[in-house]
Amino acid sequence: MEPVRVGVIGVGHLGFHHARVYTELLNTDVVGIMDTNPERAAAVGELLRVPFYSDIEQFYRQARPDAVSVVVPTVQHFESAKRALSAGIHVLIEKPVTSTVEEAVELLQQAAAQNLVLQVGHIERFNSAVQHVRNIIKEPLFLQSRRIGPFSSRISDVGVVLDLMIHDIDIILSLVHSEISAISAMGRSVRSSLEDIATAQIAFENGTLAQILVSRVSERRLRQLEIMEPERFVTVNYETQDVSIHRCVQEKECGLVEVIEHPVFPKREPLKLELQHFVTCVREGKQPLVGIMDGKRALEVAISILKQIQAPAQMVESTAGTA
Repeated sequence: MEPVRVGVIGVGHLGFHHARVYTELLNTDVVGIMDTNPERAAAVGELLRVPFYSDIEQFYRQARPDAVSVVVPTVQHFESAKRALSAGIHVLIEKPVTSTVEEAVELLQQAAAQNLVLQVGHIERFNSAVQHVRNIIKEPLFLQSRRIGPFSSRISDVGVVLDLMIHDIDIILSLVHSEISAISAMGRSVRSSLEDIATAQIAFENGTLAQILVSRVSERRLRQLEIMEPERFVTVNYETQDVSIHRCVQEKECGLVEVIEHPVFPKREPLKLELQHFVTCVREGKQPLVGIMDGKRALEVAISILKQIQAPAQMVESTAGTA
């Protein structure tokens, strides 16, 4: 079996790890990495001992990849993915899929027309704890997600909604099998010109409620999802990939007794699972677990949340202008 020829476009912090993991996968040949910063391209290429390029046309012409990871700033996602698809190359595009829903739709149509794999990099779907929970959650009543941590200047092109909250939006949408009936949201900037803290409440037509809190200016780091069902309470720790299941059991002599279960399941690096899945889809012509429709839906919800966050500021500006 011929190995799948893969490449990485953009080898910043996350792109480097894409390239690193590809070098560790069986039946995968890293034919090149590309970054518009020649020094960065050379540093990563030499470290991983793979060909490196700083010109995209030269990369495609000489490396001739079957598939690529697009790990560039969000504003460049659409053009980078479109260029790869036009060349007949399968694409894994990091989240958020694009800057606009219209761009996501265009990529969807292009990939479908050319019968190409187009996967979206919602890495938490490949978290071992999330995969375990997806198999046991039946009737969620309420979900609460918290994703907070210290400030980093590494992400500057998007606010915390598209940077962090979109992970939680995608996970919640994958667990609640119902359409959304209402969304409310608030947020504020603290260390950047975009929102650094945001909270959103989502109501679904089946009655399920969800609350998401994200912050990139917190002195505490936390990545946690809590799910309330009629007869149990499930907690997911994204970082440790641990799951705990709480139940209250009626004991004759003691009244209610809380029972806590800690399921045991294999834990693996989510990025390695994600990229292995992508390569397998390319090799076998399968649709990915997280396709463009998933990325589009998560983006639609994120944009709705951003509009609500930005609306109060616009109202204040409008009021100030008429004073």
